[in-house]
Amino acid sequence: MADYFAHETAVIDDGAIIGDDTKIWHFAHVCSGAVIGERCSFGQNTLVSPGVIVGSNVKVQNNVAIYTGTEIEDDVFLGPSCVLTNVTNPRSQVVRRGLYEKTIIRRGVSIGANATIVCGITLGRYAFVAAGAVVTKDIPDYGFVMGVPGKLAGHMSRHGHVLDFHGDGITTCPESNFRYQRNEKGDVTCLDLDEETPLPNNLSVGEKSYNEMKKTDTNS
Repeated sequence: MADYFAHETAVIDDGAIIGDDTKIWHFAHVCSGAVIGERCSFGQNTLVSPGVIVGSNVKVQNNVAIYTGTEIEDDVFLGPSCVLTNVTNPRSQVVRRGLYEKTIIRRGVSIGANATIVCGITLGRYAFVAAGAVVTKDIPDYGFVMGVPGKLAGHMSRHGHVLDFHGDGITTCPESNFRYQRNEKGDVTCLDLDEETPLPNNLSVGEKSYNEMKKTDTNS
């Protein structure tokens, strides 16, 4: 039997699968048929619907509902009150339970507070969605999307810093010193660590805030 924590106000339906060291907090509801990995955190008023698959080390902040049709890989961050959908053209009078559209959120994605993800799209590995953005199209790996409707505004490193590519298409993350390359098609890859490889322990804890890192990068 998995060793996870559920607050006394949380509702865990029979048939839900939850991995070790996961924490389910106040008034959360995990439905039968949901599958959740290890070391996850689900904040207050969260919902995981039937058939949803959630990887390991996923952090879901308060007031987030993950509906049937959503697949979430490891290391994803869902910010407070962000919105996930599963039908493009919902009508109360038309039942479309058999037509839920699939939304895939790849490894390492971050979705900011109050952002909306329209269903039927894929968010590439380590994509970063700004707070309040409305995403209606696929996002490439490391893509940074902001605005309404959301548009690709650049790329972000695995540590969440804007990547400023030089003439040779290579740049360095100021926090990790990992090098990133953008090819002629605009695809971004990390040259020093495979996208499926976890961060080394010495790089998994932040030591400076985002603003501190920006000042350091500006003065360098």
